[in-house]
Amino acid sequence: MAIDIDGTTERLIAAQDSRSPVEKLLDEADNPTKADAFRVAQEVVRRRVAAGDAVAGFKLGNIAKAMQTMFGVDEPDYGYLLASQFRPENLTIDEKEFIEPFVEVEPAFVLKNNVGGPHVTAVDIIAATDFVVPALEIIDSRVLHWNISIYDTLADGGSCGAVIVGGSPRKLSEVDLADTPGEVRFDDEVKATGNTSAAYGNPIGALAWLCRRVAEYDVGLQAGQLILPGSILAAERLVPGHRVTGSFAGWGEVSFDYGNVK
Repeated sequence: MAIDIDGTTERLIAAQDSRSPVEKLLDEADNPTKADAFRVAQEVVRRRVAAGDAVAGFKLGNIAKAMQTMFGVDEPDYGYLLASQFRPENLTIDEKEFIEPFVEVEPAFVLKNNVGGPHVTAVDIIAATDFVVPALEIIDSRVLHWNISIYDTLADGGSCGAVIVGGSPRKLSEVDLADTPGEVRFDDEVKATGNTSAAYGNPIGALAWLCRRVAEYDVGLQAGQLILPGSILAAERLVPGHRVTGSFAGWGEVSFDYGNVK
């Protein structure tokens, strides 16, 4: 059975806007493909941009084994980042914006050159990178209780909810992304720890993998965009009433308060 791209897009946008999850997004009995799922995500983005939003980046998700195990998805996902998903650091993010959110820390890449194609290597990513910054991603599935398949999360834009970028930019030569410890804290309590090596050995290699993967859709990463290479640790469920901080040893951190905005 052919996938109903328009119908699935409309249900997904309605779930995003109402913060009311659907029980099922793409039925595997209909034999969806990853290309079908990505077409849904692209249609969501097309409609958001037509309504006044803008594409601001791209993400890779579930690259770390800890994340795949947590959400029962055995391969990475990916999707566009919209300008409306970015939030300032050190301010309060309203719990009412999300359905069932988790938070994860990542080293975000900002590009100075376009990069893409089926033969991208780590060298190409290094050459295209302007700087990296600490970032927190709030992930939030529009499928009830995160009962997702790879097709669901691809259609749902990699399950992105929001992105918070820190103010500690570094050149790649100033950090060691092959071996930098990181953690997520709620107030002063460490909730999760990891290492940048969990992202495909090195987040640089993770982005090369991403470029090769999305090249089949004729998609590349663009200069000026912020690119997330995937969490370095198992995502932590967000709990209102806490200050959430993601940090990288010897580099910097990024924080926000999570709670009720009146």
